[in-house]
Amino acid sequence: MDRFLFPKWTNTIVPVLGALGAIGVLYVVGMVAFGASPETTDVGYQPEQPLPFSHALHAGKLKLDCRYCHNTVEVAGHAAVPPTATCLNCHSGADANGVVNTVAIHSTSPKLAPIRESQATGKSMQWRRVHDLPDYVYFNHSAHVRRGVSCVSCHGRVDKMEKVTQVKPLSMGWCLECHRHPEPNLRPPELVTKLDWKPEGDPEEVGAKIRKELNLNPSTNCSTCHR
Repeated sequence: MDRFLFPKWTNTIVPVLGALGAIGVLYVVGMVAFGASPETTDVGYQPEQPLPFSHALHAGKLKLDCRYCHNTVEVAGHAAVPPTATCLNCHSGADANGVVNTVAIHSTSPKLAPIRESQATGKSMQWRRVHDLPDYVYFNHSAHVRRGVSCVSCHGRVDKMEKVTQVKPLSMGWCLECHRHPEPNLRPPELVTKLDWKPEGDPEEVGAKIRKELNLNPSTNCSTCHR
């Protein structure tokens, strides 16, 4: 019996099929990598909170300084989440001694029921973290805000957000990009919580001046964040 032989023209198909296969593999790998990247999985993350706290109202319209609620941001690595008592400074009808607060704001609002329950039971409010780095990453808030890196650089314009949303990937590459070239993210340290601040002139030049004045040389060593 004669062997079947493929026509010679089929030899030209083999390289084409190989190339298409390689492209297909690269496409799948690329899509999986992109789908698992922080920019895809985390940007846009907006968890529901136990009550409808509006940063647009408090930080935007009322111009509350970020440090009023996150009061450890300048002295510690962790930016503290405000305790119930901080909310009640404005929203309680009376203080801890029972003295009536005549300027209490919406002290009986149904929206603030979880705050009143927290006060009555002594159980902390279960705020849900929006920006949550992996446990193997060390990030020091005070080291950044005291050197002129604004809240805006990492958290965006929270003063315009009804619900806080993650707007930056917070990936290792994103952090390293800033450490290698911090100038665009630098401003006078006293203005880090002035979220609507804009530099007068070229941001690069303003940042370069601040970097020189403060002698800033951000580390890119692995041990800086992975300790």
